[in-house]
Amino acid sequence: MKLKNNIKLLFLCLLLLSVSGITIAQNGPKLIDTEVASVAVVANQIDIDYAKIAIKRSKNKDITEFATRMIEDHNAVISQAVALVEKLGVNPKDNAVSQSLLDQAETKLKILRTVKKKDFDKTYIDNEVEYHRAVIDAVKGLLIPETENEELKALLEAVLPALEAHLNHAKMVQSKI
Repeated sequence: MKLKNNIKLLFLCLLLLSVSGITIAQNGPKLIDTEVASVAVVANQIDIDYAKIAIKRSKNKDITEFATRMIEDHNAVISQAVALVEKLGVNPKDNAVSQSLLDQAETKLKILRTVKKKDFDKTYIDNEVEYHRAVIDAVKGLLIPETENEELKALLEAVLPALEAHLNHAKMVQSKI
């Protein structure tokens, strides 16, 4: 059961890559596996950074619990991504998508650090809802159809329920804000 959850978390990481993939797909470049690995690690770390700010700035129990879960899940995904990379014998390769994600995250991090305290919870959870929707769309519409490796494709399909659960959790928290 734990292995199954870890696999789902790994795919969460890949889903985060998907968000990057959507942006990339719109711009034309295609990622190779080592670049995807880099984007996955970067994307997971970015959501961890968002969550750390939420825990620091929010006094709302629902927000801090959601953020804590995101930190736990994304750290697990990073660990699983590293294990997969080692299994495949590849090294993540920095690329334009990873750099673009980092640039975009810097803007969002600045907003989360400076938004008025009364607006923080809404700003944070709205971003989480939007982010998870984009990831789900990317996995369904981009990653699964373009993945040639059957093992990877099966993993992407297996992670969708976990992503949808995260989206539903974020929406539930959003409805309370």
